[in-house]
Amino acid sequence: MTVLQDSTSEIRVDTSQGRLFVKRWHARAGNSGPAPAPMVLLHDSLGSVALWREFPQRLVEATGRDVLAYDRLGFGQSDPHPGRLESGFVAEEAESGFAALHQALGLDDFVALGHSVGGGMATMVAARYGTQCRALVTESAQAFVEDRTLQGIRAARDDFARPGQMDRLRKYHGDKAAWVLSAWVDTWLSRPFADYRLDEALERVRCPVLAIHGEQDEFGSLVHPERIRDRARGPVEVEIVAGGGHVPHREQPDRIAQRIARFLARV
Repeated sequence: MTVLQDSTSEIRVDTSQGRLFVKRWHARAGNSGPAPAPMVLLHDSLGSVALWREFPQRLVEATGRDVLAYDRLGFGQSDPHPGRLESGFVAEEAESGFAALHQALGLDDFVALGHSVGGGMATMVAARYGTQCRALVTESAQAFVEDRTLQGIRAARDDFARPGQMDRLRKYHGDKAAWVLSAWVDTWLSRPFADYRLDEALERVRCPVLAIHGEQDEFGSLVHPERIRDRARGPVEVEIVAGGGHVPHREQPDRIAQRIARFLARV
Protein backbone atom coordinates (compact mmCIF):
# COMPACT_ATOMS: atom_id res chain seq x y z
CA MET A 1 0.00 0.00 0.00
CA THR A 2 1.23 3.49 -0.87
CA VAL A 3 0.34 6.18 1.69
CA LEU A 4 0.22 9.71 0.29
CA GLN A 5 0.53 13.04 2.07
CA ASP A 6 -3.06 14.19 1.66
CA SER A 7 -4.70 11.51 3.84
CA THR A 8 -5.12 9.13 0.94
CA SER A 9 -3.67 5.73 0.18
CA GLU A 10 -3.39 3.61 -2.95
CA ILE A 11 -3.31 -0.15 -3.41
CA ARG A 12 -3.53 -2.73 -6.18
CA VAL A 13 -6.06 -5.54 -5.93
CA ASP A 14 -5.57 -8.81 -7.81
CA THR A 15 -8.37 -10.34 -9.84
CA SER A 16 -8.41 -13.40 -12.08
CA GLN A 17 -7.91 -11.16 -15.14
CA GLY A 18 -5.58 -8.45 -13.86
CA ARG A 19 -4.94 -5.91 -11.13
CA LEU A 20 -7.24 -3.07 -10.11
CA PHE A 21 -6.10 0.36 -8.96
CA VAL A 22 -7.82 1.49 -5.75
CA LYS A 23 -7.57 4.83 -3.96
CA ARG A 24 -8.87 5.55 -0.47
CA TRP A 25 -9.59 8.95 1.05
CA HIS A 26 -9.32 8.70 4.84
CA ALA A 27 -11.62 10.51 7.23
CA ARG A 28 -10.29 11.82 10.51
CA ALA A 29 -10.89 9.41 13.36
CA GLY A 30 -13.85 10.32 15.55
CA ASN A 31 -13.69 10.74 19.28
CA SER A 32 -15.59 7.56 20.14
CA GLY A 33 -17.60 4.72 18.68
CA PRO A 34 -17.02 2.65 15.56
CA ALA A 35 -16.14 4.33 12.30
CA PRO A 36 -19.09 4.71 9.91
CA ALA A 37 -19.27 2.37 6.94
CA PRO A 38 -17.01 3.55 4.09
CA MET A 39 -18.38 4.58 0.71
CA VAL A 40 -17.31 2.75 -2.45
CA LEU A 41 -17.56 4.71 -5.72
CA LEU A 42 -18.25 3.00 -9.06
CA HIS A 43 -17.41 5.13 -12.08
CA ASP A 44 -19.23 5.72 -15.36
CA SER A 45 -18.56 4.29 -18.84
CA LEU A 46 -15.62 6.57 -19.63
CA GLY A 47 -14.66 7.21 -16.02
CA SER A 48 -11.77 6.50 -13.71
CA VAL A 49 -10.58 7.25 -10.20
CA ALA A 50 -8.91 10.43 -11.44
CA LEU A 51 -12.11 11.65 -13.10
CA TRP A 52 -13.89 11.79 -9.76
CA ARG A 53 -11.54 14.75 -9.21
CA GLU A 54 -12.11 16.49 -5.86
CA PHE A 55 -15.52 14.94 -5.20
CA PRO A 56 -14.32 12.03 -3.00
CA GLN A 57 -12.62 14.47 -0.63
CA ARG A 58 -15.80 16.56 -0.50
CA LEU A 59 -17.71 13.41 0.45
CA VAL A 60 -15.21 12.67 3.21
CA GLU A 61 -15.60 16.16 4.62
CA ALA A 62 -19.39 16.13 4.35
CA THR A 63 -20.02 12.62 5.72
CA GLY A 64 -17.07 11.84 7.99
CA ARG A 65 -16.66 8.50 6.19
CA ASP A 66 -13.75 6.96 4.33
CA VAL A 67 -14.30 6.97 0.56
CA LEU A 68 -12.87 4.41 -1.84
CA ALA A 69 -12.82 4.49 -5.63
CA TYR A 70 -11.40 1.98 -8.07
CA ASP A 71 -10.68 1.77 -11.77
CA ARG A 72 -12.52 -1.13 -13.34
CA LEU A 73 -10.41 -3.54 -15.36
CA GLY A 74 -9.46 -1.82 -18.61
CA PHE A 75 -9.86 1.70 -17.21
CA GLY A 76 -7.57 4.32 -15.69
CA GLN A 77 -4.59 2.85 -13.86
CA SER A 78 -5.94 -0.70 -13.73
CA ASP A 79 -4.59 -3.43 -16.02
CA PRO A 80 -5.91 -3.73 -19.58
CA HIS A 81 -9.02 -5.82 -20.07
CA PRO A 82 -8.14 -9.10 -21.84
CA GLY A 83 -11.15 -9.08 -24.16
CA ARG A 84 -14.35 -7.23 -24.87
CA LEU A 85 -17.26 -6.41 -22.60
CA GLU A 86 -20.11 -8.90 -22.77
CA SER A 87 -23.73 -7.79 -22.57
CA GLY A 88 -23.96 -8.84 -18.91
CA PHE A 89 -21.01 -6.73 -17.77
CA VAL A 90 -23.07 -4.54 -15.41
CA ALA A 91 -24.25 -7.47 -13.30
CA GLU A 92 -20.88 -9.21 -13.58
CA GLU A 93 -19.04 -6.32 -11.91
CA ALA A 94 -20.62 -7.22 -8.57
CA GLU A 95 -19.19 -10.74 -8.92
CA SER A 96 -15.78 -9.79 -10.30
CA GLY A 97 -14.11 -6.43 -9.73
CA PHE A 98 -16.15 -5.33 -6.74
CA ALA A 99 -16.01 -8.80 -5.21
CA ALA A 100 -12.20 -8.79 -5.43
CA LEU A 101 -12.02 -5.36 -3.79
CA HIS A 102 -14.52 -6.39 -1.11
CA GLN A 103 -12.47 -9.44 -0.18
CA ALA A 104 -9.04 -7.82 -0.40
CA LEU A 105 -10.01 -4.90 1.84
CA GLY A 106 -12.05 -6.97 4.26
CA LEU A 107 -15.06 -4.72 3.86
CA ASP A 108 -17.93 -5.47 6.19
CA ASP A 109 -20.61 -2.80 6.02
CA PHE A 110 -20.31 -0.26 3.22
CA VAL A 111 -22.26 2.29 1.17
CA ALA A 112 -22.35 1.86 -2.62
CA LEU A 113 -22.40 4.97 -4.82
CA GLY A 114 -22.37 4.76 -8.59
CA HIS A 115 -22.52 7.28 -11.43
CA SER A 116 -24.27 6.48 -14.74
CA VAL A 117 -23.58 2.82 -15.60
CA GLY A 118 -21.73 2.72 -12.27
CA GLY A 119 -25.14 3.39 -10.70
CA GLY A 120 -26.39 0.20 -12.31
CA MET A 121 -23.35 -1.64 -10.97
CA ALA A 122 -23.88 -0.17 -7.50
CA THR A 123 -27.46 -1.44 -7.66
CA MET A 124 -26.21 -4.91 -8.53
CA VAL A 125 -23.79 -4.69 -5.60
CA ALA A 126 -26.58 -3.66 -3.21
CA ALA A 127 -28.72 -6.58 -4.42
CA ARG A 128 -25.82 -9.03 -4.13
CA TYR A 129 -24.52 -8.00 -0.70
CA GLY A 130 -27.81 -7.62 1.15
CA THR A 131 -27.44 -6.26 4.66
CA GLN A 132 -23.73 -5.49 4.19
CA CYS A 133 -24.69 -2.68 1.82
CA ARG A 134 -26.06 -0.17 4.28
CA ALA A 135 -27.22 2.31 1.64
CA LEU A 136 -27.25 2.81 -2.12
CA VAL A 137 -26.73 6.12 -3.93
CA THR A 138 -27.28 6.28 -7.68
CA GLU A 139 -26.41 9.31 -9.75
CA SER A 140 -27.67 9.56 -13.34
CA ALA A 141 -28.23 5.80 -13.41
CA GLN A 142 -30.02 4.21 -16.36
CA ALA A 143 -32.57 1.60 -15.31
CA PHE A 144 -32.96 0.35 -18.88
CA VAL A 145 -31.81 1.24 -22.40
CA GLU A 146 -33.69 4.36 -23.42
CA ASP A 147 -33.66 5.93 -26.89
CA ARG A 148 -32.43 9.16 -25.30
CA THR A 149 -29.41 7.28 -23.92
CA LEU A 150 -28.55 5.80 -27.31
CA GLN A 151 -28.90 9.18 -29.00
CA GLY A 152 -26.48 10.68 -26.49
CA ILE A 153 -23.99 7.85 -27.06
CA ARG A 154 -24.14 8.25 -30.84
CA ALA A 155 -23.55 12.00 -30.50
CA ALA A 156 -20.56 11.36 -28.20
CA ARG A 157 -19.18 8.74 -30.63
CA ASP A 158 -19.30 11.27 -33.45
CA ASP A 159 -17.64 13.89 -31.27
CA PHE A 160 -14.76 11.57 -30.38
CA ALA A 161 -14.23 10.90 -34.10
CA ARG A 162 -13.14 14.53 -34.56
CA PRO A 163 -9.37 15.20 -34.71
CA GLY A 164 -7.74 15.44 -31.30
CA GLN A 165 -10.78 14.42 -29.27
CA MET A 166 -9.37 11.02 -28.26
CA ASP A 167 -6.66 12.89 -26.36
CA ARG A 168 -9.32 13.58 -23.71
CA LEU A 169 -9.54 9.86 -23.03
CA ARG A 170 -5.81 9.17 -23.33
CA LYS A 171 -5.20 11.65 -20.51
CA TYR A 172 -6.95 9.28 -18.10
CA HIS A 173 -6.73 5.86 -19.78
CA GLY A 174 -3.46 6.00 -21.70
CA ASP A 175 -3.15 3.43 -24.47
CA LYS A 176 -6.39 1.80 -23.27
CA ALA A 177 -8.41 4.79 -24.51
CA ALA A 178 -9.67 3.19 -27.74
CA TRP A 179 -10.80 0.10 -25.82
CA VAL A 180 -12.61 2.28 -23.27
CA LEU A 181 -14.55 4.14 -25.95
CA SER A 182 -15.43 0.92 -27.77
CA ALA A 183 -16.51 -0.73 -24.51
CA TRP A 184 -19.04 2.06 -24.07
CA VAL A 185 -20.27 2.71 -27.59
CA ASP A 186 -20.20 -0.76 -29.11
CA THR A 187 -21.63 -2.51 -26.05
CA TRP A 188 -24.50 -0.09 -25.44
CA LEU A 189 -25.44 0.05 -29.12
CA SER A 190 -25.33 -3.74 -29.55
CA ARG A 191 -28.50 -5.77 -29.99
CA PRO A 192 -27.84 -8.09 -26.99
CA PHE A 193 -27.58 -5.11 -24.62
CA ALA A 194 -30.99 -3.78 -25.67
CA ASP A 195 -32.60 -6.07 -23.07
CA TYR A 196 -30.63 -4.56 -20.17
CA ARG A 197 -32.86 -3.89 -17.14
CA LEU A 198 -32.24 -3.07 -13.47
CA ASP A 199 -35.71 -4.23 -12.42
CA GLU A 200 -34.75 -7.65 -11.02
CA ALA A 201 -31.81 -6.27 -9.06
CA LEU A 202 -33.86 -3.36 -7.70
CA GLU A 203 -36.44 -5.79 -6.38
CA ARG A 204 -33.69 -7.34 -4.25
CA VAL A 205 -32.48 -4.01 -2.83
CA ARG A 206 -33.67 -3.64 0.76
CA CYS A 207 -31.39 -0.85 1.98
CA PRO A 208 -32.24 2.87 1.82
CA VAL A 209 -31.74 4.37 -1.64
CA LEU A 210 -31.02 7.90 -2.84
CA ALA A 211 -31.54 8.37 -6.59
CA ILE A 212 -29.98 11.60 -7.90
CA HIS A 213 -30.74 12.72 -11.45
CA GLY A 214 -30.20 15.88 -13.45
CA GLU A 215 -33.33 17.46 -14.85
CA GLN A 216 -31.65 17.88 -18.24
CA ASP A 217 -29.53 14.72 -18.28
CA GLU A 218 -28.65 14.11 -21.92
CA PHE A 219 -28.20 10.38 -21.35
CA GLY A 220 -31.44 9.58 -19.55
CA SER A 221 -34.84 11.10 -18.79
CA LEU A 222 -36.49 11.40 -15.38
CA VAL A 223 -38.20 8.07 -15.94
CA HIS A 224 -35.06 6.39 -14.56
CA PRO A 225 -35.16 7.71 -10.96
CA GLU A 226 -38.91 7.06 -11.03
CA ARG A 227 -38.24 3.46 -12.01
CA ILE A 228 -35.70 3.12 -9.19
CA ARG A 229 -38.22 4.56 -6.70
CA ASP A 230 -40.98 2.23 -7.86
CA ARG A 231 -38.94 -1.00 -8.02
CA ALA A 232 -36.57 -0.88 -5.05
CA ARG A 233 -37.89 -2.57 -1.90
CA GLY A 234 -36.13 -0.31 0.57
CA PRO A 235 -37.07 3.31 1.30
CA VAL A 236 -36.20 5.54 -1.66
CA GLU A 237 -35.50 9.26 -1.86
CA VAL A 238 -35.33 10.95 -5.27
CA GLU A 239 -33.32 14.12 -5.79
CA ILE A 240 -33.94 15.92 -9.08
CA VAL A 241 -31.25 18.50 -9.77
CA ALA A 242 -32.95 21.49 -11.42
CA GLY A 243 -31.12 22.38 -14.63
CA GLY A 244 -28.62 19.60 -13.97
CA GLY A 245 -27.01 17.47 -16.66
CA HIS A 246 -25.45 14.02 -16.58
CA VAL A 247 -22.74 14.77 -14.00
CA PRO A 248 -24.30 16.64 -11.07
CA HIS A 249 -21.35 15.85 -8.79
CA ARG A 250 -19.10 17.84 -11.13
CA GLU A 251 -21.63 20.57 -11.90
CA GLN A 252 -22.66 21.18 -8.26
CA PRO A 253 -20.20 19.22 -6.10
CA ASP A 254 -20.93 20.90 -2.76
CA ARG A 255 -24.69 20.58 -3.12
CA ILE A 256 -24.50 16.91 -4.11
CA ALA A 257 -22.04 16.05 -1.33
CA GLN A 258 -24.24 17.74 1.27
CA ARG A 259 -27.37 16.02 -0.06
CA ILE A 260 -25.67 12.64 0.22
CA ALA A 261 -24.50 13.52 3.73
CA ARG A 262 -28.06 14.35 4.84
CA PHE A 263 -29.29 11.07 3.39
CA LEU A 264 -26.58 9.02 5.09
CA ALA A 265 -27.11 10.75 8.43
CA ARG A 266 -30.41 8.86 8.62
CA VAL A 267 -28.88 5.48 7.76
